[in-house]
Amino acid sequence: MKRISIFTKIKLKSLSKLLTKTTLLFITGIVVCPSTAYSTARKAETLSLDVQAGLHSSVINPVQPHLVFDNKEEAAVWLHDMSIRLKKWIPDQFLRERYLTSIQYEASRAGLDPQLVLAVITIESKFSKYAMSGVGARGLMQVMPFWKAQIGTPNQNLFDIQTNIRYGCTILRYYLQREHGNLDRALAAYNGSLGQNWYPKLVMNAYKNYWMLYPIVTLKNNELTYINPIKN
Repeated sequence: MKRISIFTKIKLKSLSKLLTKTTLLFITGIVVCPSTAYSTARKAETLSLDVQAGLHSSVINPVQPHLVFDNKEEAAVWLHDMSIRLKKWIPDQFLRERYLTSIQYEASRAGLDPQLVLAVITIESKFSKYAMSGVGARGLMQVMPFWKAQIGTPNQNLFDIQTNIRYGCTILRYYLQREHGNLDRALAAYNGSLGQNWYPKLVMNAYKNYWMLYPIVTLKNNELTYINPIKN
């Protein structure tokens, strides 16, 4: 009978543990990416009572999301254009439009550029609803659970699409205000890497490569219609 070395037993034991963890992750449907370079150890901050109150009011009582545009034509053109781009990550059209409607609404509600939020999600989770980093960040915008204790409620589900996007947009807006409009510093603070510029570069590259808006020409009543979705 062939003997199994101690080294081999250790390797088999480690493999068994890994398979058990992987099986549990597949059962729960959560995608854990502990090795991602973007999952920095984001830490809870001490917030003043008025800041906490303001952020709290922004993440509770969500309403049904809807596209926020000057007219239905602009909304339809934007949704169609973004849906084509998002197909790379989300094949299902119904889900794409659901994600995009929530993103555009929550970003507009927070006073953010929806294209910027799309870029952040591209880097943070690649639009995986159940993404979870090795440090515990969750969902599309990789929100850390400590934010629920600081500005939300314990029963809120950070894997819920609208809840996660609302938290993410509220937090990013907070950092943008705190950093006096400096987008690079706000993005770095959101990622937990303030003082470094690698994360803002990743987000802005995603913005330019995937989500930058361009004027669109459509045919309506046999006439060319020029639609500029870029807000001045």
